[in-house]
Amino acid sequence: MAGRVYEAWKGSNKFLFGGRLIFGPDAWSLPFTLLLIITPVTLFSLFVATHLRLEFFSNTAGNAILVVSILFTLFVLILLFLTSARDPGIVPRNLHPPEEELCYETTVSSDGRQTPTVQIPRTKEVMVYGVPVRVKYCDTCMLYRPPRCSHCSICNNCVERFDHHCPWVGQCIGVRNYRFFFMFVSSATLLCVYVFSMSALYIKFLMDNNQGTVWRAMRESPWSVMLMIYSFISLWFVGGLTGFHLYLISTNQTTYENFRYRSDNRINVYDRGCSNNFLETFCSKVKPSRNDFRAFMREEPPRNSTLATTWERPGEEEEESLEERRQKVEDDLDIDQDVMKLQQRSNAEEGSDPAHHRVEIDQMRVGSSERGPTIRSEVRHGNLGTKNSSTHEDVTSGSSVRESRSYAAAEEGR
Repeated sequence: MAGRVYEAWKGSNKFLFGGRLIFGPDAWSLPFTLLLIITPVTLFSLFVATHLRLEFFSNTAGNAILVVSILFTLFVLILLFLTSARDPGIVPRNLHPPEEELCYETTVSSDGRQTPTVQIPRTKEVMVYGVPVRVKYCDTCMLYRPPRCSHCSICNNCVERFDHHCPWVGQCIGVRNYRFFFMFVSSATLLCVYVFSMSALYIKFLMDNNQGTVWRAMRESPWSVMLMIYSFISLWFVGGLTGFHLYLISTNQTTYENFRYRSDNRINVYDRGCSNNFLETFCSKVKPSRNDFRAFMREEPPRNSTLATTWERPGEEEEESLEERRQKVEDDLDIDQDVMKLQQRSNAEEGSDPAHHRVEIDQMRVGSSERGPTIRSEVRHGNLGTKNSSTHEDVTSGSSVRESRSYAAAEEGR
């Protein structure tokens, strides 16, 4: 029975629940990220939110502080799951290079031999909004990457609209999960602001009730101080990341494009205006996955032409055959000359009529029951000179030629 696609997947991804969930190879970082989110919220709910309920005259307002923190945390965790456990926009790799892009070239070695090879152009141009954009060929996936696509060295996949590989979520950020990634980061920023502000509010209540200084209030609620410090430090990371991606969305860039092509001063053909860029990011339909990881593997149909490491040009076999025929004709001419010399010597010794003479050379059978092949030659001579008007040879084996030459040498010895 054929296996499923995720079982033979060539990328570095990890799959759970029979290919329903896909993670990056560094998915081990997810528990650590969950710990960084859940731990401070749990401490906030136990040591800050429960005490703030008693400070408000209305129980509804006090309960709202606790409920909001829990619901907000669940929302952040859902966004984290949608970011890390789905296909980011992986481009299915090809099993063979595209044959329509192959070009044949000949390389000359040091000894003068010509070796035909096949090459694939490293880049080609496609049109995007009427502007030519150069795309590269990926040797690993054996395809030309779509515009804004890049190969992730960690996941070992080509990802559409590749932004970056995030180790905190253990997944590539691409066209299918960038929206959820930004919402996760921005929601985590708001959660940090919420925890920081509520902890500071509790410190203020302690100062007002005890009519003491801020230091005395901090000693009474050390967990509030620790949560304020933790939220402030985290705010620098997730808050700065949120601001940076707001800039990228407004200009319709990716993190990869911003860092790679910042110094090139090239025109951004994807920038459609700030408002349209935000609409494209948050209001457009999420593209369906191009991979069905739970599908069964299908056998590859036979190909008409096979691609090998050494390539042959069309007509190469004909050139080799022509060279073999040329060599055979040269060998036949050498045999003809030897037979002519043998005929002339025989005529001179025997004084036979030069008008028409037939020489027949038979190979004698020595210790064998099989008769050797025969070489026959017909030569016509004129009265004043020797002129070859027609020559007919029947050569059936190279060994017979060598035996004929031995016979001629024996005749000369006599």
